[in-house]
Amino acid sequence: MNHDRYPDELIRGVLRSVRTIAMVGASNNPVRPSYFVFKYLLGRGYRMIGINPGLAGGTILGAPVFARLANVGEPIDMAEIFRNSQAAGPIVDEALALDPLPKVIWMQLTVRNDEAAARAEARGITVIMNRCPKIEYGRLSGEIGWTGVNTRLISAKRPQRLNGGLQRLTIERE
Repeated sequence: MNHDRYPDELIRGVLRSVRTIAMVGASNNPVRPSYFVFKYLLGRGYRMIGINPGLAGGTILGAPVFARLANVGEPIDMAEIFRNSQAAGPIVDEALALDPLPKVIWMQLTVRNDEAAARAEARGITVIMNRCPKIEYGRLSGEIGWTGVNTRLISAKRPQRLNGGLQRLTIERE
């Protein structure tokens, strides 16, 4: 697969099909990007699981935290890697040891490891690199367009005011 560009249909399909996301590198610090991505995805109905050895046994926003992917003890649909590109290789290898395998391995913005991606794809796993699921969800649902960002999508949907806030747009999931 060409990992320089991803068709919107692929990203949309991933975000619609996954239910359980294990975020490797999750943080309970509200100023860390992994925290607000975790919070955003949790708010969009995904079952979030944190992976962070220093926080294992605790919770982030009520979601469980484990030391490693292998400790989760239930199937995950997507392993999201919020670590650097070099660390992504061993994390992908850990994901490849899971049974069942995750459907998707998603590497955050600036994270790219082509060798690890090839290993995962050889096992039938979809790999997304150097993208943020929060940004992609917001872009494809139209939410990000509310702030004036050009999403390359045209929509007649307008945000509605509900109880003092705005409605959340969604990517309809399977």
